[in-house]
Amino acid sequence: MATGHTDPRRRERIVAATLDLIAEEGLAAVSHRKIAQRAGVPLGSMTYHFSGMDELLREAFGEFTGHVVGVFDTHLAAPAGREEAIAAVADLVHALSEGSRRDLVLTQELYALAARRPAYRELTHEWMRRSRVHLEKYFDPDTARQLDALIEGLALHLALSREPHDRALTLDAIARITATRPPREP
Repeated sequence: MATGHTDPRRRERIVAATLDLIAEEGLAAVSHRKIAQRAGVPLGSMTYHFSGMDELLREAFGEFTGHVVGVFDTHLAAPAGREEAIAAVADLVHALSEGSRRDLVLTQELYALAARRPAYRELTHEWMRRSRVHLEKYFDPDTARQLDALIEGLALHLALSREPHDRALTLDAIARITATRPPREP
């Protein structure tokens, strides 16, 4: 195996191996030894590059959430107006549900981890905040928050359903949330 001096991407490989292992075997199966073996690095590299499993998991899930926000960016950066944004949200829902099984599993593993361990909620909060940046270009903050939740929920339901619904039903759900209505009372 290469030394750190000739292996400048070792840390990145460890993070990638961590995400791959979580996606394939679940968070409960993750260990320093399994990650090192998958990454093709000496076991000592784990403690050299990371102070512990928490630091490694935060960095790995931070990398993953950045990837998912990139998917949001791709779909929601270019709409020219509200109607195009509604269509882009529908496209995003279907892209997420029909996309990588790995991403679906990693999303659910992160949610479960954040639900059990509050220290990981910062990752999910930042993910949600970044996801809403594009939505708030076209919709008020309350509607953007509802759409963000709808995107996550519909993508999960579509990916796991035996009888997934079509794009027309997705558009109908988005239209219901984005319909003009009076603002909330403070």
